[in-house]
Amino acid sequence: MAKKTIADVELAGKTVLVRVDFNVPLDDSGKITDDRRIRMALPTIQKVLEGGGRVILMSHLGRPTGDAGDARFSLKPVAERLAQLLDEPVAFATDTVGPDAQAKVSAGNKIVLLENLRFNPEEKEGDAAFAAKLAAMADIYCNDAFGTCHRTDASMVAVPQAAAGKPRVVGFLVAREIQYLADAIARPERPFVAILGGAKVSDKINVIENLLGICDRILIGGAMAYTFSLAQGGSVGESLVEPDKVDLANKLLATGGEKLVLPIDTHCGDAFRGDCNKRVVPAGEIPAGFQGLDIGPETARMYAELVGSAKTVVWNGPMGVFEMPPFDAGTRAVAEAIASSDAVSIIGGGDSAAAIEQFGLAEKVSHVSTGGGASLAMLEGKRFAAVELLDELV
Repeated sequence: MAKKTIADVELAGKTVLVRVDFNVPLDDSGKITDDRRIRMALPTIQKVLEGGGRVILMSHLGRPTGDAGDARFSLKPVAERLAQLLDEPVAFATDTVGPDAQAKVSAGNKIVLLENLRFNPEEKEGDAAFAAKLAAMADIYCNDAFGTCHRTDASMVAVPQAAAGKPRVVGFLVAREIQYLADAIARPERPFVAILGGAKVSDKINVIENLLGICDRILIGGAMAYTFSLAQGGSVGESLVEPDKVDLANKLLATGGEKLVLPIDTHCGDAFRGDCNKRVVPAGEIPAGFQGLDIGPETARMYAELVGSAKTVVWNGPMGVFEMPPFDAGTRAVAEAIASSDAVSIIGGGDSAAAIEQFGLAEKVSHVSTGGGASLAMLEGKRFAAVELLDELV
């Protein structure tokens, strides 16, 4: 899946249309509460500028219902923060392909950020005419938005299609994601251990099935462990389970054999609060009135040992309610084991990325993915049209 990157094309005097992922969280006053996604795009932007090119940036933010007047979803705060980070002026266009965007681009600004793509219904529709207007603005198309690589929005697929004949490359962020999530998984050093958590077996079924053919061990945590426990005839009390997925869980247990590793104990409480009454019980023995909220200490030790012996580790999904001490202990133990390991360690976005950041361990792992949904899709073995149609490195 080796693709040409922004470093492989001539940039001097060129205008580069870069699809970035600036879908950052904003508070009620419109202030950015976490600018990580903006910072992750800086190397690609700086490469274009250093190469003598100009940049047009396009992104979505949130899920507006097509009302371009809804200031809650405007990218203007992002333009202001980007200008601070780059120490360069950023021209903000109040539309996407309209007169202000055309004027800002024609004026020769070094950096232009277009207004929220999703203010145009054509973005989600994958509209070819809308895409053609975007593609016509630039000499080069660059995809640096891994978080939306699994989608078929106009900016991801129709725009590079409309840019056929021009260079179509990936940015440094997408190149790094592909390197780890695709290449490392295709040729992992062994033992290869995957850790999967989260609420639902149904959310991870395709990932589990794909990884069973690749991994040496798959460690299960989070609420989905209780559905497996129910399938084995265990008592789950008031735990979050999917009774309609018991047959599916049994199938995975039969297919996985020793590869599929389940918790041996559970940290549970009689309410969804940190100050509830708590018990640690063997897996499958959660009493009535209690719910499982984390893996237990014996499971945490067992998982830490398995991680410690691994050469490649992929983690997607927390082991429990990591936002609420003391039920963060299992997730923290796994995170610390990964951080202290010599393995190639890939954190698959979403809650896992939030947890590793929360524990201050992000700098001690090989790679933290920027796209939860996209990383899951890649772990499922899916191929992305948004990446497939970009220029191959030959």
